Amino acid sequence: MFKGFYLTLLIGPVVPVPVPQVVLDALTGVEVTTAAEGLSGFQLTFSLSNKSPLHTLFLIAGGQTPLLRVIIIVTIHGMPHVLMDGVMTNQQVSPGGQPGQSTLTVTGEDLTKLMGLQDFSGIPYPAMPPEARVVLIIAKYAVFGMIPLVIPILFPDVPIPIERIPTHKGTDLDYIKQLAADVGYVFYIDPGPVPGTNIAYWGPEIKVGVPQPALNLDMDAHTNVKSLSFNFNTAETTLPIVFIQNPLTKVPIPIPIPKVNPLQPPLGVIPAPITNVTVLKDTAKLSPMQAIGRGLAEASRSADAVSGNGTLDVVRYGRVLKARQLVGVRGAGMAFDGLYYVKSVTSTIKRGEFKQSFSLSRNGLVSITPKVPV
Repeated sequence: MFKGFYLTLLIGPVVPVPVPQVVLDALTGVEVTTAAEGLSGFQLTFSLSNKSPLHTLFLIAGGQTPLLRVIIIVTIHGMPHVLMDGVMTNQQVSPGGQPGQSTLTVTGEDLTKLMGLQDFSGIPYPAMPPEARVVLIIAKYAVFGMIPLVIPILFPDVPIPIERIPTHKGTDLDYIKQLAADVGYVFYIDPGPVPGTNIAYWGPEIKVGVPQPALNLDMDAHTNVKSLSFNFNTAETTLPIVFIQNPLTKVPIPIPIPKVNPLQPPLGVIPAPITNVTVLKDTAKLSPMQAIGRGLAEASRSADAVSGNGTLDVVRYGRVLKARQLVGVRGAGMAFDGLYYVKSVTSTIKRGEFKQSFSLSRNGLVSITPKVPV
């Protein structure tokens, strides 16, 4: 599609195949959004004439096949990068400005869409901790190349069958997201590492690992971002307090929950001051492990006080910026330089250009690392 980058589009039910050349010739734009939390999605834009075969390939095929899978791959320097593995959810035709020229817009979501189609309420999970339930649910979708990556919770809570038996509530997606929210975890499906496979991740936002090449700001010839701005928000930092009830005296004991997580080490030296105290009154009826997990979930939501938003040209940056990983920032000043966690990335591909908009987050000001890897 453009120099140095090659786009591959695979479409089909369950096991997609490369689309015909006529489909690629009609493709005018691709937009893919990847987020650490929530659903990821895509949008494909095609030019559509009255005699175009796209009428049959998408409108009819999309109506006859309930699950039309789409895989979007970008190859850079010989290395394929899977931007999206999802399913179509909507096709829309808009009339063009000239006779016989219309626009077909295909939108879709990642494979979590499949997990929200069927209600499985009532399925029992005797003596199974949350992580075991998640693995069992993800196993249903192995036909789509879904591989579970589940991190055990820090404070395990294994229900005793004679006391209580957890049951499934709602769809698979609703139940997994609820289990994640109760312990401060996230759930998402990361496409790749090879086309046709996906990593279903259930765990904390892991902010460790090898960072991506640095984003350079205001560095003359080394500048590789088009724009980048930061915000330091101290109005929403919270210290949650949970209550644990003594089973003998029935007296609730308040316990403050600090923002401490071994899988989320601090990226900044100066954290935001605590401005709010949140009392979680409904935790007294829970078990001690459940109450602590609820407190950790509340603390993790308010930990990141520094945020950044920007755009870049992939050709100048030299690679695809990926969400859910670390990245370095240089040239923004002592307070904002350093490592950040990439919360979300939106990739926009047109003929001759490949741009990305992104959002970053960090727990505080001033980097903990003296130098940022280039």
